[in-house]
Amino acid sequence: MVQIAVRIFRSFSYPFNCKFVILAYHMLSLTIKFSATIIIYASYINFNLKGLIIIVKISVLDYAVIDEEKDAVTAVKEAIELAQHAEALNFSRFFVAEHHDVKSFASSSPELLMMKLLDETNDIQIGSAGVMLPHYSPLKVAENFRMLEAFHCGRVNLGFGNTFGTAKIQRAMDTKKADFDYEHHIDTLQQHLTNASNITVHPETSSAPSMWMLSTSERSAKLAAKLGVGYIFGLFPYASTDKIPTGRRAIKQFKEMFQPSKTNETPITIAAVFVVISDTDEKAETLANALDVWLLGKNNFNEFEYFPSVETAKAYDYTDDELKRMKANRTRMVVGSKETVKAKLLDIQNELSADELLIIPLMPGFNNRKHALTLIHEAFNL
Repeated sequence: MVQIAVRIFRSFSYPFNCKFVILAYHMLSLTIKFSATIIIYASYINFNLKGLIIIVKISVLDYAVIDEEKDAVTAVKEAIELAQHAEALNFSRFFVAEHHDVKSFASSSPELLMMKLLDETNDIQIGSAGVMLPHYSPLKVAENFRMLEAFHCGRVNLGFGNTFGTAKIQRAMDTKKADFDYEHHIDTLQQHLTNASNITVHPETSSAPSMWMLSTSERSAKLAAKLGVGYIFGLFPYASTDKIPTGRRAIKQFKEMFQPSKTNETPITIAAVFVVISDTDEKAETLANALDVWLLGKNNFNEFEYFPSVETAKAYDYTDDELKRMKANRTRMVVGSKETVKAKLLDIQNELSADELLIIPLMPGFNNRKHALTLIHEAFNL
């Protein structure tokens, strides 16, 4: 009974607006006759009674990576296969990114890719991580995500951020940086999504997508709490030695200040990090070298035509300064075997008091990324 309930429960996220969710809730609320009371939290499940059951809610963020000797069409098709693999392995959510003018990433329009991913999967939550709000009107974003919600009630996650991108992208997308008000943009978007604006936003739906703010700061954590949206703290965007203390404070403040909304009823927090995982620590280190060289970010991450392979990384001629930067960038990732990675991820979750984990398997080779999900599944017994 418990296993069935867990599977039903994990396919939904707050707010619970769709059929059959109440059934899952009541199944999970049944009293389990052990010597201790098991409390099942709404945001995630993490029992540990003498090793009986351990379930950590883990999601995936994919960039539709274009590997060497492949093309963008292949990359988006591989994103679909990776999402299907994630669903089969019981990952909770599958997010896709938004990147423009980056040669090695094909995920330029997360909303359109999300529709295909939703169509090609059954239960897993599908989301953006994220839509960059400075480029778009709140109304258009709301219409796109209401359309997704109409076809896939209760499975749509609207992750968003406020990155402006390069000057070239700002010009190309007619982004008006001086006029952008992040709080107003989010608030207006939320009103459109929940039938609270003075505009009819079609398709009208009885439920709304959940909303998630991508963040690296305490300031945005407070804003997320004020507006009542979920909070994703990113350890991956920048190299830093103080990100754990910053994340701990941000998540604490978010949970203390959170105001429930029509899109998010509970203060769920997610910690996001690059993960490079393989069968052994040594193999993982070899794969991580490719991420090391890519994160140098030369020419606005367009030094390479494709995401660099292990061989390209080995042949790269590093300067002393680049080696220092590569060492600093290791604060953005977790590298190792499944045993090593599991221990490090649990440390991050515990140190930040995050409800969930979001892994970003930014590794060369689709088979390596797919195998990475298998190893995480095995490590955490998803």
